Amino acid sequence: MALDPQAQMVIDLMADSGFSFSGFTPTELRERMAMSAMPSPVQLLSITDRTIDGPEGEIPIRIYRPSAGTLPVVVFFHGGGWVIGDLESHDHCCRVIATKAECVVVAVDYRLAPEAKFPAAVVDAWAATEWVATNAVEIDVDPTRLAVAGDSAGGNLAAVVANLSRDVDHVEVIQQALIYPVTDGRCDRPSMSENAEGYLLTREAMDWFHGHYVSDDSDLDDPRYSPLRADLAGAPPAVVVTAGFDPLRDQGNEYARALEAAGVEVDHCEYQSMFHGFFSMDAAIDVASQAQDQVAAALREAFSR
Repeated sequence: MALDPQAQMVIDLMADSGFSFSGFTPTELRERMAMSAMPSPVQLLSITDRTIDGPEGEIPIRIYRPSAGTLPVVVFFHGGGWVIGDLESHDHCCRVIATKAECVVVAVDYRLAPEAKFPAAVVDAWAATEWVATNAVEIDVDPTRLAVAGDSAGGNLAAVVANLSRDVDHVEVIQQALIYPVTDGRCDRPSMSENAEGYLLTREAMDWFHGHYVSDDSDLDDPRYSPLRADLAGAPPAVVVTAGFDPLRDQGNEYARALEAAGVEVDHCEYQSMFHGFFSMDAAIDVASQAQDQVAAALREAFSR
């Protein structure tokens, strides 16, 4: 299957703009992302920024509320290879999920590498999820209808948090939404070579991200970094979105199959004509809205159970 024409147009525009993940320091790349951030047209009842206490310092969060009353909640982790990305970079994505899934979204601004190496992002992601579960009354959400979600590196964190939640009684994750997630630090699958260049995320960029995030190759086998290496029995139900022209396609597809093999209910769709990062590009790519609807439907169905 060929790249979707709308997706190709976006890729061409980014190529013309000189966008690249490589050739920059983490600070420079963060600054470039901040300058390119576009305001979202999606309006909500309220959006609140605050900080919460984490085990290793304060964690900024942003709370998106589409309507009044006690609502289900999604804890959202942004992508960016654990090195870039923040509350602003994924603002539109969070607004869309809050609106379409009819839930509060709590976005987490976890610490980034290389300033904070693995497992700092995991520590913050778990701390924020635990805070939401134990402070549900304060933010007027239902802790029995709590889900986690994220894209790319954020999908990695969502999968890890979902797995960690099995071992505690006070945090019950009932659904995980994984959008083209990183599931294995060892990038050795065919899609990593097939889609190594030309589709926004590159093999070189993934190597760059991994190099900044981990301190030692032994981290690659840690299930908090490579959830594909975890025992997945008893994991929460999952909705998994992957893209055909994505270096991460095969490990995302493999994770969906591994969840199913472990007896986990999985709603998986590979958008074969899409590339990594398409999910939030609904202004330019029609298929992005379809993927958003798929994720929102899975979340709403989980919240109704």
